[in-house]
Amino acid sequence: MAVDYGFDLHFDFSGIALPRYIAIEGPIGVGKTTLAKHLAHTFNYETLLEQAEANPFLERFYTDPRASALPTQLFFLFQRSKQLQALRQADMFAPVRVADFLLEKDPLFAQVTLDDDELRLYNQVYEQITVDAPTPDLVIFLQAPIDILLDRIRKRGVAAERHIDADYLASLNDAYTRFFHYYDSAPLLIVNATEIDLAGNAEHYAQLVEYMLTINSGRHYYNPHHNQSRG
Repeated sequence: MAVDYGFDLHFDFSGIALPRYIAIEGPIGVGKTTLAKHLAHTFNYETLLEQAEANPFLERFYTDPRASALPTQLFFLFQRSKQLQALRQADMFAPVRVADFLLEKDPLFAQVTLDDDELRLYNQVYEQITVDAPTPDLVIFLQAPIDILLDRIRKRGVAAERHIDADYLASLNDAYTRFFHYYDSAPLLIVNATEIDLAGNAEHYAQLVEYMLTINSGRHYYNPHHNQSRG
């Protein structure tokens, strides 16, 4: 499905302190990369995107998770940390970026997919290479139920994802919920993405951006068609 990342929208940013580094998170199929590309267009930001297609272990992982979980996880960890180190080494106060991942959530996948010995090894590596990761000015957590995620995964037709099943997504959803229940390292916007069409509906996107721009601290909840709440 072709996506137009250039919605013809105009926002009034006058008097608003825009977040300079935005990280978007959520389970597979929820719309992280789509939202990141839209925000990059709206704010004229650079993107910092996961490069799943570069991971040679990913398709093997979806076919046989037990055999390929550790190399898949370590590849992503090294890839993401390298991207963020480049961000750190460039002047963090000059470029502005939106990312479709949050490095701090990387252990979440490890806890779901690795056995105890593998997880201990992973944690040792994680602690060594993530000490200088920059903190976002805003984190957006997109949520959606399993049936919605499976439908979106099916529609986008990525070959490596064709073996993803509902049980794996349910485990990820639970892990994400636990992680963000305690997350307080940056302002957090939790979005119910069940009825949001970020790929094709400019109005849905505009309403989310307008709400997002009111946030500068704390925990917030965005639920379309209902009253938004703050925590």
